[in-house]
Amino acid sequence: MQPKPTLLAFDTSAAHCAAALLFGDTIITQVDEMAKGQAEHLMPMLERMLVAQALTWRDLDGIGVGVGPGNFTGIRIALSAARGLALGLGKPAIGVSGFEARAFGETLPHKATIPAPRNQSYVQEFRRSGPTQPMQRAEPANPQKPPADLIAAVAQIAVSRLGTAAARPSPLYVRSADAAPPRDPAPVILP
Repeated sequence: MQPKPTLLAFDTSAAHCAAALLFGDTIITQVDEMAKGQAEHLMPMLERMLVAQALTWRDLDGIGVGVGPGNFTGIRIALSAARGLALGLGKPAIGVSGFEARAFGETLPHKATIPAPRNQSYVQEFRRSGPTQPMQRAEPANPQKPPADLIAAVAQIAVSRLGTAAARPSPLYVRSADAAPPRDPAPVILP
C-alpha cells in the first residue's frame, strides 16, 4: 500500500497568511492575521511548520495554493511562492479556488460566497451538474467558515488532485482591476 501523501498548502488572498500541512491522517493549520507583510512572512512560516513535524521540503509530494478571488497582491504572493517551490522541488503545484474551499464538504447544491468590495460578494454555485461561472453580486456573503477550515479544505482538495493532469495554478479574478491607465499623455523625453 502506498503511503499517504504529504502536502503543504497556503493562501494569502485575504488579510492573513494561512497554511496547512497535511501528512498521513494529520492536518495542521496555522493562520496569522495580517493586513500586509505576507510576502516576508510566508516562507519562514512554512519552514517552521515543516521543522515542527521533523519534515523537510523534499518530503513534500505537492504544493496546494489558494488562487483567489481576493486581494490582487496577496494572490500573486501565494502563486509566485507555489510556482517557485514547485519548480525548485520538482513537485506539482495545485491551485484551489476560494469557492471550492468554501463548498468543500457541503451538500449540493451550495452557493459559495466570498466578501467583495463595496458591500458585495463574489458568488459561485455548485450543483450536481457542476459549478456555475463565478460572478460579483450586490448581496452579502453567507456566513464564512473560519480561515483554518478553509486552508484545511485547500490542502484536502489539492491532495485529492495529486497525480492528475492539472494546469499550473493561475489567479482567479472575478472582476477586472480597478486601476486604469493614466489620462494624461506620457511626458516627452528629450534627447
